[in-house]
Amino acid sequence: MQEHRILVVGSSNTDMVIKTEHLPRPGETVLGGTFFMNPGGKGANQAVAISRLGGKVSFVCKTGSDIFGHQSQQLFEEEGIDTSYIFSDPNHPSGVALITVDAHAENCIVVASGANANLLPSDLAQAIEAIDEADLILMQLEIPMETVEYVAEIAYRKNKKVILNPAPACPLPSSLLQHLYMITPNETEAEMISGIKITDEISAGEAAKRISDMGVQCVIITLGSKGALVYQDSVVDIIPALKVNAVDTTAAGDIFNGALTVALSEGRDLPDAVRFACKASAISVTRVGAQSSAPYRNEVDIFG
Repeated sequence: MQEHRILVVGSSNTDMVIKTEHLPRPGETVLGGTFFMNPGGKGANQAVAISRLGGKVSFVCKTGSDIFGHQSQQLFEEEGIDTSYIFSDPNHPSGVALITVDAHAENCIVVASGANANLLPSDLAQAIEAIDEADLILMQLEIPMETVEYVAEIAYRKNKKVILNPAPACPLPSSLLQHLYMITPNETEAEMISGIKITDEISAGEAAKRISDMGVQCVIITLGSKGALVYQDSVVDIIPALKVNAVDTTAAGDIFNGALTVALSEGRDLPDAVRFACKASAISVTRVGAQSSAPYRNEVDIFG
């Protein structure tokens, strides 16, 4: 089996998590929570997931020149990620996320982007070699849109496959969509991109078709506990989720995207790759934390 190299361009945060009975309403203080501090950030979560699942991965991000940044670099190296293109920013702190998780595993998150917001095209110009070496490039939207567009355009010109996880939700330039091989929105993000309200599998399929018509070759809409919708070559396929007892959904989408990219790098067809990703994501929601919830390859292979 030939493995292709993966490049992740994205964010690195430190997650400060409080588990509590219910999410606070505006002005409400909720006592009795349990505190955890975990490494996070969508880009970092995806890079760690890829490495744990056996993918060869390089990571481009920017951290602050502070304790969180130093800890992140060390953790990435321990996870087996190529850290050659991690930039240190002397002027901005490392990104942090404040996360509250309730008794039903729902969460709300506030992010202070810090150095992530200063990962600029000029930085990526110093990491062209990483783009050259990669076959698949995975990005998210916790870094500046201009940087995402810059990488997508260069990668497209070099015939690389660019996968965008369009989270957090925001409007996307049409030129960016035309440079993507695949996009992996959840229902909210798919509604924003397509303009179609998703209420069931039929409307989800219509949204996927409209996004594909904008220039993206493959569209995968994640449907939470219902699984994922795959749209390719005008065909809709629903891949069901596996039933598990969820305790924390914080990084489920990131684990899904990392696992999907690994499976594609191994040459699996799209439905099979999505099944693999659904397995990895299902395991992750049974665990607390972001990167700490990412499963290892042997766990996914024997699951379900």
